[in-house]
Formats: sequence, structure tokens, C-alpha cells
Amino acid sequence: ADISDPRIVLTKDPRLAFSLAAQHFLAPQTTEIHPSAVVDETAVIGKGVSIGPYTVIEARVSIGDGCVIGPRVTILADTILGERCVIQTGAVLGSFGFGYARSSSGAYTLFPQQGTLTLEDDVEVGANSTIDRGALEETRIGQGTKIDNLVHIGHNCRIGKHVVIAAQTGISGSSVVEDGAILGGQVGIGEKAFIGPGVILGGGAGVLSNKKLFGANQVFWGRPAQPLKQYLRDLAKLRKD
Repeated sequence: ADISDPRIVLTKDPRLAFSLAAQHFLAPQTTEIHPSAVVDETAVIGKGVSIGPYTVIEARVSIGDGCVIGPRVTILADTILGERCVIQTGAVLGSFGFGYARSSSGAYTLFPQQGTLTLEDDVEVGANSTIDRGALEETRIGQGTKIDNLVHIGHNCRIGKHVVIAAQTGISGSSVVEDGAILGGQVGIGEKAFIGPGVILGGGAGVLSNKKLFGANQVFWGRPAQPLKQYLRDLAKLRKD
């Protein structure tokens, strides 16, 4: 090919270059609140925000500039969205967490779920995903994190910046996922677990409650999750047995 041709762009990362170029050709997003949307009068809506049909925005919600909120989204009270967040169809933000106190008789009573939920700038949440508010404190999703469809994040969780979470992953309450981690599809994380910066959890991996995993760019796999080489050795041994 003739590299002097202006239609040719040389790059070490063609996928990223293609993605960046495509942004310039996308149709401009309409910035309007659909007439069927229900927006509480105490909600604060930034500039250039689009809110789709049948979406519900409850009291004291704050939505930053340039956010795109899809159809049938529910954003419950005291939820804060930074700028340029994208929330796809059917997502629920700020729901009550699954936390109960049990009496000596075995009966369960809901523990107060009156904390908040904060999404930082450029967070994207996929269709039908749910993120719980904090119980007494805050659930926080870090800047630039991308969450796929059908993901659940429990109360009091802290998800770092530029984390990627694939579909059908479930993260139990009070867990921490640090910056740059990658969670494959159907990952399950128990409560109060800690996933270190840059850790990669392969599809279907399971992390036990209170477990801590460290190792940037290290792949963990299996149930319970363990370093990939160890998991493959154990798997090979089982097959021989």
C-alpha cells in the first residue's frame, strides 16, 4: 500500500485507532428528557444529558454533564453520576443491598440500607445491571470503569478506575476491586474480598469471602480462583487420577 495515501493511517494499535476515529462519525446524541420519563423535582440534571423513555430518576439524584441514560432505567435516591456516564436499558442504580440481621428465632430483619452510590466520570453500565447503594456508607465506581450487561455489584463495594467487568459477574458486599483489574464473565466474588490492581480473573472464576488476590497482569482461574499455571497443573493431575 502507498503509505503517502491520506486514507492510510499507520498505528501500533489499529483497534484503538479505529475506535477513536469512529467517535467522529457517530450520529450526535439527542440531549433531551423523554416526556414519559419521571424526574423528581429535587434531582439535579447537568448540561447535555439524555434521558430515555420510562426512566425514573428519584429524589436528590445528581447527573453530570453529557450523561446518556437509556430507556427504563431506575436511578434511586441519593445516587450521584459524574460526567459522560452511559447507563443502558433496564439498569438499576442505588437499590437496597442484600443485608439482614438474624434473630435467635431465625427471623431476618433488613439492616438499614441508607447509604449512597457514586459513579465517577466516564463510567458505563450495561443493560439490566444493578448496583446497590451503601448500607451506612457509600458504594463507589471509579472513573472510566466499564460494566457489561447483567452484572450485580453489592452494597459498600469499591470498584477502582478503569476496571472492566464482563456479563453475569456478581460482587458481594464490601468487596474491593482495585484499578485496572479485569473480571471475565460469570465471575463470583464473596463478601469483603480484595482484588488487587491489574489482577485478571478468568471467566467463571470464584473468589472466596475475605480472600485477597494480588499480582498485576496475573491471571487467576477456577473455583476457588488460583494462579492460572497452578490451576492448569491441578486440572491435569485430576485428569490423570
